[in-house]
Amino acid sequence: MSESVRQDCISTEAALAAVQAAVGTGSGLGCKVNAAVVDPGGNLIAFLRANGAFLHSIGIAQDKAYTAVSFGMPTAAFYTLVKDNPALRDGMAQRERMVAFAGGFPIVKDGAVIGAIGVSGASEEQDCLCAQAGLAAIQALAK
Repeated sequence: MSESVRQDCISTEAALAAVQAAVGTGSGLGCKVNAAVVDPGGNLIAFLRANGAFLHSIGIAQDKAYTAVSFGMPTAAFYTLVKDNPALRDGMAQRERMVAFAGGFPIVKDGAVIGAIGVSGASEEQDCLCAQAGLAAIQALAK
Protein backbone atom coordinates (compact mmCIF):
# COMPACT_ATOMS: atom_id res chain seq x y z
CA MET A 1 0.00 0.00 0.00
CA SER A 2 1.33 3.39 -0.96
CA GLU A 3 0.97 6.33 1.39
CA SER A 4 1.66 9.93 0.55
CA VAL A 5 2.83 12.70 2.78
CA ARG A 6 1.11 16.01 2.35
CA GLN A 7 2.59 19.34 3.26
CA ASP A 8 0.47 22.44 2.91
CA CYS A 9 2.11 25.51 1.45
CA ILE A 10 1.08 29.14 1.29
CA SER A 11 -0.46 30.02 -2.07
CA THR A 12 1.08 32.54 -4.42
CA GLU A 13 -2.07 34.64 -4.11
CA ALA A 14 -1.81 34.78 -0.33
CA ALA A 15 1.93 35.47 -0.42
CA LEU A 16 1.42 38.38 -2.81
CA ALA A 17 -1.38 39.79 -0.65
CA ALA A 18 0.89 39.57 2.41
CA VAL A 19 3.85 41.44 0.89
CA GLN A 20 1.56 44.09 -0.59
CA ALA A 21 -0.12 44.65 2.79
CA ALA A 22 3.23 44.78 4.57
CA VAL A 23 4.78 47.33 2.20
CA GLY A 24 1.54 49.35 2.13
CA THR A 25 1.47 49.47 5.91
CA GLY A 26 5.07 50.64 5.91
CA SER A 27 4.14 53.42 3.54
CA GLY A 28 1.31 54.43 5.85
CA LEU A 29 3.76 54.54 8.75
CA GLY A 30 6.13 56.69 6.71
CA CYS A 31 8.78 53.99 6.24
CA LYS A 32 10.10 52.11 3.24
CA VAL A 33 10.32 48.37 3.82
CA ASN A 34 11.11 45.16 2.03
CA ALA A 35 8.78 42.20 2.56
CA ALA A 36 9.39 38.54 1.76
CA VAL A 37 7.25 35.42 2.03
CA VAL A 38 8.76 31.94 1.89
CA ASP A 39 7.27 28.44 1.67
CA PRO A 40 7.82 25.74 4.36
CA GLY A 41 11.22 24.91 2.82
CA GLY A 42 12.39 28.52 3.03
CA ASN A 43 12.06 29.12 -0.72
CA LEU A 44 11.00 32.60 -1.76
CA ILE A 45 7.37 32.77 -2.92
CA ALA A 46 6.82 36.55 -3.02
CA PHE A 47 8.89 39.67 -2.48
CA LEU A 48 8.14 43.38 -2.67
CA ARG A 49 10.45 46.34 -2.14
CA ALA A 50 9.14 49.83 -1.52
CA ASN A 51 10.82 52.42 -3.70
CA GLY A 52 13.85 53.65 -1.79
CA ALA A 53 13.89 50.87 0.81
CA PHE A 54 17.37 50.00 2.06
CA LEU A 55 19.15 47.58 -0.25
CA HIS A 56 20.69 45.57 2.60
CA SER A 57 17.18 45.06 3.95
CA ILE A 58 16.30 42.94 0.90
CA GLY A 59 18.38 40.05 2.21
CA ILE A 60 17.48 40.73 5.82
CA ALA A 61 13.73 40.47 5.05
CA GLN A 62 14.29 37.18 3.25
CA ASP A 63 16.48 35.87 6.08
CA LYS A 64 13.88 36.85 8.69
CA ALA A 65 11.28 34.81 6.81
CA TYR A 66 13.73 31.92 6.41
CA THR A 67 14.57 31.91 10.13
CA ALA A 68 10.90 32.11 11.15
CA VAL A 69 9.91 29.18 8.94
CA SER A 70 12.91 27.05 9.88
CA PHE A 71 12.21 27.34 13.62
CA GLY A 72 8.43 27.80 13.43
CA MET A 73 8.53 30.84 15.69
CA PRO A 74 8.85 34.61 15.44
CA THR A 75 12.44 35.73 15.02
CA ALA A 76 12.24 37.91 18.14
CA ALA A 77 11.38 34.84 20.24
CA PHE A 78 14.52 33.06 19.14
CA TYR A 79 16.82 35.54 20.89
CA THR A 80 14.97 34.97 24.16
CA LEU A 81 15.74 31.25 23.87
CA VAL A 82 19.48 31.68 23.32
CA LYS A 83 20.42 34.91 25.15
CA ASP A 84 21.46 33.19 28.40
CA ASN A 85 23.59 30.54 26.68
CA PRO A 86 26.68 32.29 25.24
CA ALA A 87 27.93 29.28 23.27
CA LEU A 88 24.55 28.69 21.65
CA ARG A 89 23.89 32.41 21.10
CA ASP A 90 27.29 33.02 19.52
CA GLY A 91 27.19 29.81 17.51
CA MET A 92 23.74 30.48 16.09
CA ALA A 93 24.71 34.04 15.19
CA GLN A 94 27.41 32.58 12.94
CA ARG A 95 24.92 30.47 10.97
CA GLU A 96 24.10 31.65 7.49
CA ARG A 97 20.66 33.27 7.11
CA MET A 98 20.08 33.26 10.90
CA VAL A 99 18.25 36.34 12.23
CA ALA A 100 17.49 36.72 15.94
CA PHE A 101 15.77 40.11 15.97
CA ALA A 102 12.16 41.08 15.34
CA GLY A 103 10.36 41.16 12.01
CA GLY A 104 9.93 37.52 10.97
CA PHE A 105 6.82 35.45 11.68
CA PRO A 106 5.72 31.93 10.72
CA ILE A 107 2.48 31.58 8.79
CA VAL A 108 0.41 28.87 10.43
CA LYS A 109 -2.70 27.13 9.13
CA ASP A 110 -4.48 24.42 11.13
CA GLY A 111 -1.44 24.08 13.38
CA ALA A 112 1.03 23.58 10.52
CA VAL A 113 3.67 26.07 9.39
CA ILE A 114 2.90 26.76 5.72
CA GLY A 115 5.38 29.58 5.22
CA ALA A 116 6.72 32.73 6.85
CA ILE A 117 6.91 36.47 6.32
CA GLY A 118 9.89 38.72 6.96
CA VAL A 119 9.97 42.51 6.87
CA SER A 120 13.01 44.78 7.09
CA GLY A 121 13.81 48.42 6.54
CA ALA A 122 12.36 50.25 9.52
CA SER A 123 12.56 49.90 13.32
CA GLU A 124 11.91 46.46 14.77
CA GLU A 125 8.53 47.67 16.02
CA GLN A 126 7.57 49.02 12.58
CA ASP A 127 8.85 45.88 10.84
CA CYS A 128 6.60 43.83 13.14
CA LEU A 129 3.58 46.03 12.47
CA CYS A 130 4.13 45.63 8.74
CA ALA A 131 4.61 41.86 8.98
CA GLN A 132 1.47 41.55 11.12
CA ALA A 133 -0.46 43.49 8.48
CA GLY A 134 0.77 40.89 5.99
CA LEU A 135 -0.47 38.10 8.23
CA ALA A 136 -3.85 39.85 8.58
CA ALA A 137 -4.14 40.07 4.79
CA ILE A 138 -3.65 36.30 4.55
CA GLN A 139 -6.37 35.72 7.16
CA ALA A 140 -8.71 38.01 5.24
CA LEU A 141 -8.22 35.88 2.12
CA ALA A 142 -8.98 32.69 4.05
CA LYS A 143 -12.44 33.91 5.09
